[in-house]
Amino acid sequence: MEEDKNIDVQQPVNDEAVAKESGLKETIQKIKESASEEDPRPSGQLNLRTILGGDLLTTELVRSQIWLFVLIVVFSIVYVAFRYQCQQDMIAIDRMEKELKEAKYKALSSSSMLTEKCRETHVLEMLKLNEDSLLHQADQPPYIIEVPE
Repeated sequence: MEEDKNIDVQQPVNDEAVAKESGLKETIQKIKESASEEDPRPSGQLNLRTILGGDLLTTELVRSQIWLFVLIVVFSIVYVAFRYQCQQDMIAIDRMEKELKEAKYKALSSSSMLTEKCRETHVLEMLKLNEDSLLHQADQPPYIIEVPE
């Protein structure tokens, strides 16, 4: 009788274990079927009609990365704008450097002309040409007058 009790006790346990095991196998099989490592392929071919029709924008890849695309577009616009502004500044700098160089040359030539016209020999020649002038070269050397305080 003791053996019968053992058999009876083991029989329901085995049925429960078999039921749990088959339920577990079914659950694992369902999970394996629903989970796949492959990415879903976009349906249809990629052609001009799908791009212009907007079907390309409805894919999950584009929708999930839309903020990345917006960020790239914003950075591209900022890059182009800064490059354009930098080129404009470089053109202005070159123009101003040329103007500065021309102004320096003009000032240098004016200074040299003024220096030449202010020389004593040139002034004496101008005085000789203008005979009606009261100015003439001194005959006596200059001397120092001492005034007592």
